[in-house]
Amino acid sequence: MTCTILVGGQWGDEGKGKCITYFCTKDKPDIIARAGVGPNAGHSVECDGEKYALRLTPSGFFNTDARLLIGAGVLVNPEVFKHELEYLKKYDVKGRTFMDANCAIITEKHTQADKDSAYLSKKIGTTGSGCGPANAERINRTIDYAKDISELEEFITDVPTEVNKAIAEGKDVFVEGSQGFGLSLYYGTYPFVTSKDTCASTAAADVGIGPTKVDEVVVIFKAYTTRVGEGPFPTEISPEEAEKMGIEEYGVVTGRKRRVGLFDKEFAKRSCMINGATQIALTCIDRLYPECYQANKYDDLSQEAKDYIVDIEKDVGVPITIISTGPDLADTIDLRDEKLN
Repeated sequence: MTCTILVGGQWGDEGKGKCITYFCTKDKPDIIARAGVGPNAGHSVECDGEKYALRLTPSGFFNTDARLLIGAGVLVNPEVFKHELEYLKKYDVKGRTFMDANCAIITEKHTQADKDSAYLSKKIGTTGSGCGPANAERINRTIDYAKDISELEEFITDVPTEVNKAIAEGKDVFVEGSQGFGLSLYYGTYPFVTSKDTCASTAAADVGIGPTKVDEVVVIFKAYTTRVGEGPFPTEISPEEAEKMGIEEYGVVTGRKRRVGLFDKEFAKRSCMINGATQIALTCIDRLYPECYQANKYDDLSQEAKDYIVDIEKDVGVPITIISTGPDLADTIDLRDEKLN
């Protein structure tokens, strides 16, 4: 039984939603806990032909036997939270989704301050979800916590106690981060970053897990690179070139066209080092190599795609264990018990 943390290795939008759902459906953890910043990050999940866009609910909600927890480090907008409970009603998430009493609460004044700030909205390119102003207020110790909001009372639990008890009992715990390494307040492309650290160590702290309890750290990379908003992007290509390659994209939360670039091995190496990666999940290989779309066996990939994947693994120095070849859970190659060749 393991405690696994999954985080983004680039600037977000790496395909965490799909990979999280794959892990949680195949491995069936007892607890799936959401870490990260808050509702400024959108996770896209597609299964059985249906697509879902989530901002707070753990992406592993398909695992209907799992407890879905939101750690104290995560900012919660009650309106987004309640909307997603209704949105995912068919999966009975209401009776098994809980947040820590110490989650800080985003209100309209935070979202308005985010949108009204020319610095945040124009220069930094934030999502306007209120996370930056809310985290600033949290640092000043003036923000309300979930335990202060009566309408959230039925959804409150002690997340650290739950996850540590589960680990002690030999159960599987899966922690999902949000956004990506390049947006870390500490290690990203400051000031064009989010309002807190986004690395695996902070994800553990977000849900109350000590570093000695973590068994696996999965860092997700897209086979190319994208980012939304302003900031340095060394491998960026033109929108015309991205369109020609068939890899243009739009953000889940903002709807903005993403900036696109080539895979950056040096950036990936640093990301894996600071996150303490034990394995890599590589997504969107089918976007670069359309002939690989929906392949679920490594031998079914083209030789060109195999060479590309092996080259990344060799240079970054961390085993690639999951390869995503499409949006559905079935479009996945799982190499956790094998080696690339």
